Amino acid sequence: MIIKVHILNAFTKNTQGGNPAGVVLEADNLSNNQMQRIAKKVGFSETAFVLKSDKADFKVQFFTPNGEVDLCGHATIATFFLMAKLELIQVGKYTQETKAGVLNIKVRPDGTIFMNQNTPQFFQVIGKEEVADSLNVPIEVIDSDFPIQIVSTSSKNIIIPIKSVKDLLLIKPDFKKITKICKKHDAGGYHLFTLETKFNSTAHCRSFVPRYGILEDPAHGTANGALSCYLWKYHKVDEQQIQNLIYEQGYSMAKPSEILVNLKIEGEKIVEVKVGGTVSTIQQKEIKI
Repeated sequence: MIIKVHILNAFTKNTQGGNPAGVVLEADNLSNNQMQRIAKKVGFSETAFVLKSDKADFKVQFFTPNGEVDLCGHATIATFFLMAKLELIQVGKYTQETKAGVLNIKVRPDGTIFMNQNTPQFFQVIGKEEVADSLNVPIEVIDSDFPIQIVSTSSKNIIIPIKSVKDLLLIKPDFKKITKICKKHDAGGYHLFTLETKFNSTAHCRSFVPRYGILEDPAHGTANGALSCYLWKYHKVDEQQIQNLIYEQGYSMAKPSEILVNLKIEGEKIVEVKVGGTVSTIQQKEIKI
């Protein structure tokens, strides 16, 4: 069987940047096992498979080379950009059924795609010593103004504050130790950030997800959604900023990326999380399974 896979870069800052994703349209006849095999052959951090849904406009499943995940931000952005480009959908609002629930999507006239994530869940705080050891850094590199905490807006990420961009870019982690810690705490990966930035952004970030076969992710949509909620919780962003949060990522990999996040607040409570970005580079490849 020959499967056509569309390849796109999502969350692009420029034509060299972004996070590549595979997208397979009309995947209803594929089994989960076949989807997994395709994702492994494609080799990107995630490949999305679009199916019919009786709960939403579309059902989308996401596979890493190592397994299925509940939701993927950059693959969602890529999927809906592709469908708009092929005129399968128009500018407007849509819904997608995922393992993280039925979530809203908005296709904007400028080609930017925004996806809703779940409202945040805050989990346990993790000791700095354990994390610093897994990152091969002295504990002083971790910003003591913040806790290391697991946060989820669809998947659990360990949010780790770092003092400076220089410190962040110099980190050479121990991926085996990261995998062990993530399994111990039932988390997907590490999401590191510093409020010091290269550009006029909210934070500079790096993501390590070796548990799912992704050593480093150049643009992590769901993790930056979780980070936005974390920054609101700890009073590092205010109500004027939350409609225009911008995260720079991928510079450690020469893949400059930009992730946009909007939060909606009622009282002090986060009631809506939206993550968006732009897409470039549409290519195709054929996978034989």
